[in-house]
Amino acid sequence: MRKMHGIAFALTVLVVAPGATCRVMAQAGTAPYAAMASLDQYLIHDTDSEIALARSGAPKSISDGAEVMVLGRDGYTSAVKGSNGFLCIVERSWGAATDFSEFWNPAIRAPICFNAAAAKSFVPIYLMKTRLVLAGTSRTEIPKAIAAAFAKKELPSLEPGSMCYMLSKQQYLNDGAKNWHPHVMVYVAGDAGKSWGANLDGSPVIADSDPEERVTIMMVWATSWSDGTPAPHNM
Repeated sequence: MRKMHGIAFALTVLVVAPGATCRVMAQAGTAPYAAMASLDQYLIHDTDSEIALARSGAPKSISDGAEVMVLGRDGYTSAVKGSNGFLCIVERSWGAATDFSEFWNPAIRAPICFNAAAAKSFVPIYLMKTRLVLAGTSRTEIPKAIAAAFAKKELPSLEPGSMCYMLSKQQYLNDGAKNWHPHVMVYVAGDAGKSWGANLDGSPVIADSDPEERVTIMMVWATSWSDGTPAPHNM
């Protein structure tokens, strides 16, 4: 996100959901996450806990019927079959763009529930990035591999109506934003922020164009967390 309403940090902050999502542009200095940590630091070793965290991304009326995928040593696998077309996962730090200073931050946990259109056409990018990460691919080579997959049509085109919920009070998006604010995101192909009037004074729409994933992510704050408790007006 190029501009954030009502948020002040010591750093210049960009919040993009790991599909997220979630970037922080740090001030010049030593990068605290220069390389990938041990895989164990990214894993949630209790499957039930990861399922519960993933489902916290959306209201129970949605997440209770969603498929849930969990991260293991060989990538994401389906842990719960769904019935409503939604897919809930906990994204890790590599859901962000590769130029994000916290791309390797093992603390990042981003519960997110995608609708059917996003699950079919946007999630495959993140799953491919995960496979590349687990295979030891460098962050400079990852975007090249993603671009090649798009060129060969190994990754699908974004479906209209793709969106997701990020309403978890337990989300940890990065060291600056922490759990930020509950929000809904809409994925639009190309660079579409201007056509939505995003990032303008008075506009409720926050946008970030992600060339690596060939989308613009539109974000709108929600008034409550997935558990129904009210969200702070300013964070």
